[in-house]
Amino acid sequence: MHRALLVVICSFLFSATGFAQEIAEPFKVGTFEIDGAPWVGIVLRDSMLIELDAANAALEKSEMFPAVPMPANMIELIERYDYGLKRRLYEIVNEHVDMLGANRPPYVHNVDDVRTLPPIMYPGKILNAAVNFYSHVDESGTPEERREAARLRREERGVPYLFLKPSRGAVVGNGSPIVIPYGRNRTDWEVELGAVIGRTAKYVSANDAEAHVFGYMVTMDISDRGGRPPGGARFTSDWFVGKGHDTFAPQGPWIVPKEFYGNPMEILRQSLSVGDEQMQEATAGDMIHSLWELIEYGSSIITLYPGDVINNGTSGGTGMGTAVRGAQRFLQPGEVVTGTIEGIGSLEMPVVGESKPAGLTGAELPPVDTYRDPL
Repeated sequence: MHRALLVVICSFLFSATGFAQEIAEPFKVGTFEIDGAPWVGIVLRDSMLIELDAANAALEKSEMFPAVPMPANMIELIERYDYGLKRRLYEIVNEHVDMLGANRPPYVHNVDDVRTLPPIMYPGKILNAAVNFYSHVDESGTPEERREAARLRREERGVPYLFLKPSRGAVVGNGSPIVIPYGRNRTDWEVELGAVIGRTAKYVSANDAEAHVFGYMVTMDISDRGGRPPGGARFTSDWFVGKGHDTFAPQGPWIVPKEFYGNPMEILRQSLSVGDEQMQEATAGDMIHSLWELIEYGSSIITLYPGDVINNGTSGGTGMGTAVRGAQRFLQPGEVVTGTIEGIGSLEMPVVGESKPAGLTGAELPPVDTYRDPL
């Protein structure tokens, strides 16, 4: 009964958008390590993984299904999704929803039995929104200072602030460790919604931005709050130090195509815990600039391509803030950080420390406690 109702609802929704094929149940897409190599797969019920290539080969043994070449990676899947590949993924799902039991094909796996990789290996660029939640504005200030700062932001929203986050090296998948760099003792957490671009976008209006999105995933913007040492070039901030370390951009665990998620500006709920302690929780109502405004702003500066990622920013409750816990608190080796977005899934990331590097000459980034008081 439930499945039949879902098919009717999905069929109606996609007919209204010009895509009328029925879908038996919603799915997600991700990248997984199988037999030592990365493979794109379809995730059903957050627990079952269908190898895309193998499932398609099985489908094409029937004369009912014409040959459709499968994408080599996630970016190619995203590029081709609205140009015929969506229909084939729907067909694969419809043909396999009744094959998930004990006698399932060998190319259907339990998600827990394979290694989850970053869904996109690797985004061409990652754009992050800085201080885009009112609860994150001046969250290290006094209650009066926070209220005044939030009031000023409401009156003077201006345009968004976006910064570039490194991709390969920084991007890691679910379950991979977040590495605290050697000597850096102010490693912070931020959970964010990652919007994956699906269509090339340049000067895209916020009114049309959603049409350029492929789907959504959970992301974290891990941050080094230790800053630059004094002396040298007289810059007041260093975003590369703050945001650019290895493992500082967890993404995943998979991507939900937008037709299965809904409007994030209406339903978004993102949260983060360290161990058993919840640190962050927020909805889209706390955002200063909408996701669609971020896309308009970003695409007014640089062309966005399929597989690029725009992160919506984070809320209050970060480690550097004092508003939630009354004191600053940073990540320690042995802890586990869990970021969750309802309707998408969770990233669960263990935290490890880095060994002291050898053989350097002194030009490396120094330990924080050589120029700041230890915590």
